[in-house]
Amino acid sequence: MTTFQRTYRGAHAAAGPLLFLQHARRVALGERVVVRQEGQPDRRGQVIDAGEERTVIQLLDDPVGLAPHRVEVILTGEPVRTVVGRDLLGRAFSGHGAPVDGLPAPIGSTVRPVAGAPLNPVRRAKPSDFIETGVSAIDAMNTLVRGQKLPVFSGPGLPGLDLAARIVEGARAPHGEAFAVVFAAVGITARETQVFVDRIRASGAMARTVLYLNEASHPSVERLLAPRLALTAAEYLAFDAGMQVLVVVADMTHYCEALRELGTAREEVPGRRGYPGYMYTDLASLYERAGIVKGRPGSITLIPIVTMPDDDITHPIPDLTGYITEGQVVLSRELHRRGIDPPIDVLPSLSRLMNSGIGEKRTWRDHREWSDQLYASYARGREARSMAAIVGAGGLLPADRRALDFADAFEAAFIGQGTARRTIMETAEAGWRLLDALPREDLARLSDRAFQERQAARAAAPPEEPAP
Repeated sequence: MTTFQRTYRGAHAAAGPLLFLQHARRVALGERVVVRQEGQPDRRGQVIDAGEERTVIQLLDDPVGLAPHRVEVILTGEPVRTVVGRDLLGRAFSGHGAPVDGLPAPIGSTVRPVAGAPLNPVRRAKPSDFIETGVSAIDAMNTLVRGQKLPVFSGPGLPGLDLAARIVEGARAPHGEAFAVVFAAVGITARETQVFVDRIRASGAMARTVLYLNEASHPSVERLLAPRLALTAAEYLAFDAGMQVLVVVADMTHYCEALRELGTAREEVPGRRGYPGYMYTDLASLYERAGIVKGRPGSITLIPIVTMPDDDITHPIPDLTGYITEGQVVLSRELHRRGIDPPIDVLPSLSRLMNSGIGEKRTWRDHREWSDQLYASYARGREARSMAAIVGAGGLLPADRRALDFADAFEAAFIGQGTARRTIMETAEAGWRLLDALPREDLARLSDRAFQERQAARAAAPPEEPAP
């Protein structure tokens, strides 16, 4: 028992996962709380609002059967903490940190507060190392960089979690360093969780992965805790153990729904579409924990999955996420219907750190030029497709007909790579083969030098054998 521990008998009121105390003294925000009631197991909680008149406690366990006037509330004087260390790798935990893999609780290397803090901007190093994911639409057009925050904007029924699993399976550290994955399931179904875990095990990545699993059937308050547990574990692996850590959180929409539920229970004045007005700050407190720290060898790269309600990219959740993060990968329902896998729409997708990842430390020559040319030719093809729907393909100009054919080939052969993993050189070659089909006058984004070097490379290459 610490000198700061205080016990209060009876709470003023309860609302869902919240308990309200009146006139509590020396209360700290984030303080760990134990709630006891005779005949029931202890419940854990934390202080989320510390005021002179009222203190709000968020319960981390199921509040069913709790009688506010009969409880004993113990304010421990300590923050909510979790065990972190290398021995968490290969383990699976619940959304509140309890083991769910049948093994004992880990001893860990140390204990850290789960609240954490965003990285100090002064201590941040600029991300500049390319991460090869094996997905051409990302590696070529929306390059992922070590230390970046790159969300996936999905939609109901779209394979956002499947794309995250592919990235986890195929991602490679820039220079072959020790690599780890931390996955936080937030409110997803048991089937989605099992499919993801099975894929990780089958790929052999489980030994370097930590899982925090909050399923749809679990208490919603765990959705607020699971990402923080995951990021706390990742911070130790990255900044203490020197590993390159990839953190995947799915689904941030469920996190925000839990945040809205909590705000309703607190009777807060709602903001856009009923979400709390502080949701931007709350999301930033998570996203900004990713990055690179000067003088430390490790890094945290964050990929949050955001399911856009009604496929609306202007919805508050993707809208605020886009402001905080460094780009987004957008999935297309149209491409998904047509069987393009993965259905990444490269036109609204963006990686704001792409130039840093392919700059002085570029992995192959002329990435920016041919990537821009692929983008420009595909955009023109999409416009030609819209025009062809009105006037017919026969009414298009020759250049527009070529662009239309290019768009079809680009989606089928470049974006739609299926389940195969492509190295960066295979991705580059696939892009160049598409551009080879266009005449020079359609390649305005390519410099003469890049065009001539490509022609020389084609002339020097051995002839391809005809298909049987």
